Amino acid sequence: MRISHSSHQSDLKRVSLAGLLITIGIVFGDIGTSPLYVMKAIVGVASHVTEDYIAGAISCVIWTLTLQTTVKYVLLALRADNHGEGGVLALFALLRRLPVRWLYIIGAIGAAALIADGVITPAITVTSAIEGLHIIMPEVPVIPIVVVIIILIFIMQQAGTGKIGSFFGPFMLLWFLMLGTLGAINLMAYPAILKAFNPWYAVKLLIASPEWFLILGAVFLCTTGAEALYSDLGHCGRKNIIVSWAFVKIMLILNYLGQGAWLISHNTVEMATVNPFYAIMPAGFTIVGVIMSTGAAIIASQALLSGSFTIFSEAINLGFWPRLKIKYPSLEKGQLYIPAVNWSLLIGCLMTVFIFRDSGHMEAAYGLAITVTMLMTTVLLTFWLRMRGVNRLLCGVFAAFFVTLEGIFLVANLFKFTHGGWFSLLIASLVVGIMIVWRNSTRVRAKFIEYRHMDDCVELISDIKTDKEIPKYASNLVYLSGSPDKSVIESKLIYSIVNKQPKRADHYWFIHIDNVDTPDTLEYSVDIVAPQTIYFITMRLGFRIEPKISVYLRHIVEDLVADGNLDLVSSYPSLRKRGIPGDFRFIILHRLFSPSSNCKRGASILMRLHEVLRGIGVSYRTSYGLDTSIVTAETVPLIINTSSSRRIVSDQLSK
Repeated sequence: MRISHSSHQSDLKRVSLAGLLITIGIVFGDIGTSPLYVMKAIVGVASHVTEDYIAGAISCVIWTLTLQTTVKYVLLALRADNHGEGGVLALFALLRRLPVRWLYIIGAIGAAALIADGVITPAITVTSAIEGLHIIMPEVPVIPIVVVIIILIFIMQQAGTGKIGSFFGPFMLLWFLMLGTLGAINLMAYPAILKAFNPWYAVKLLIASPEWFLILGAVFLCTTGAEALYSDLGHCGRKNIIVSWAFVKIMLILNYLGQGAWLISHNTVEMATVNPFYAIMPAGFTIVGVIMSTGAAIIASQALLSGSFTIFSEAINLGFWPRLKIKYPSLEKGQLYIPAVNWSLLIGCLMTVFIFRDSGHMEAAYGLAITVTMLMTTVLLTFWLRMRGVNRLLCGVFAAFFVTLEGIFLVANLFKFTHGGWFSLLIASLVVGIMIVWRNSTRVRAKFIEYRHMDDCVELISDIKTDKEIPKYASNLVYLSGSPDKSVIESKLIYSIVNKQPKRADHYWFIHIDNVDTPDTLEYSVDIVAPQTIYFITMRLGFRIEPKISVYLRHIVEDLVADGNLDLVSSYPSLRKRGIPGDFRFIILHRLFSPSSNCKRGASILMRLHEVLRGIGVSYRTSYGLDTSIVTAETVPLIINTSSSRRIVSDQLSK
């Protein structure tokens, strides 16, 4: 049976003007703001800026955008969708049934590094935009303005983007047209820069330059938004992204060429202190450029934050993260807001601003983490290609090429480790550590939960239902169960019903939440274990579905009543004669690791870390959308015995 079904909007399934405009506003904010700092970073690492250096660097940019963004992500990765959803965790969800035990580590590392990128992106884009004010107002204080804008961006998340999202597309369209126009105008200053399309200039630069690793570290910044592009697949659809990318790429390359032409024709000793992005603007256009840059930076930050919320939502449902409170501020598909993540990212962004102070220093922290994400995506894509039946040799060629390419970029970015790269890796390491500990500890806990056969419990529960000596606890008693099917049930649930204050009820409900690999699945099945007494419900929820268990249970109850499989009217005579339904009460069991457990030290540490990490999450009553007035939490011990323990014996046995 199915509660409801969520499908993609029709305009995202085909190419349309509306779809293209939405795509330009949502998908390309990160990669679209790269011209703010890429050429500035490239010039900043050069010992001597020459014509060949600029042409070679821009050639690196053009071919990085072509090979990394166009070939790997736009043409290939977008095909690796999980029912229309993209991103490293959606890709992992497609593969997690494969018999490769370590793939979850790849998925966790990729997601964690993408989160680290989400911390730094708002800081570097907003700072780069506001620094343009120095051209017209050299004494303006950049940091206070940046801090105010970043705080406003994060406050804005609470309301969602439903009301302002329609503004993103037209604004970003103007932004890209501005990039292309400014680049084309300045291209006339040195048309020979078009030779940068020849990859030989890139190869020659890297061979001849002793600081090639610094150059590649700066060049890589031009493609940092490619992973975000893949993650936004579910919002816009593959065809709209492919078509709009053709326009976006042309505008980006035009701007890079224009900046290169300006640099070659204005080579001065002050070159390292000039941001060519603003330098190519006409004298009276700078303030407009700063305003446009700030708006684009805000939109890029918004897109990264929305992507971060999605990653954490997927991580929760895939078992990588403790349950968090998730809000849905608008009815727009994919719109969600996680307060704990929002404020944590805000702290991270502000720390980035205060630690690095200007965009030049932030560039050192930027890029390293996202290189790791791209490598992890390459590994997962290789397994996906093999799963789809692609020849082993072709899979090997794909893996070898992109692992080599991204490995070179990783090595180049590692040279920035002491200059700021440590910051992004620190964030990524913290996140991936939590992910791996939570996943492994949760699985260990599940392994040691004891079960009883349901058939052995049916008669006992039925007798409790009819035992008038036991005070009625509720008309309908509901338990959240980890049992995969109706044949078994947790021993502690039966203990709660029978031993821990016997609980008489008219109906006993056991609900199992099955978080499935698909994004939008919202289905249920019901097994009537004992008619009018015991019901076992399985709810299958996709990793982007809001878990409103109370609401879904009400839908299921309505279906059962309509089919004649449930008498919901209260058994109290005074209420029954008036047709009043019986009440519902939820029981949630919290399994607390018991000190009496007899297990290895590693397992004990893992369990204690699990209890610590529970503190960053919320209770099941909050995360599953249960009405707190009808929920009771009971604590039960979780005893893990992995080795034999000595049993106490009577001293009479020795006499």
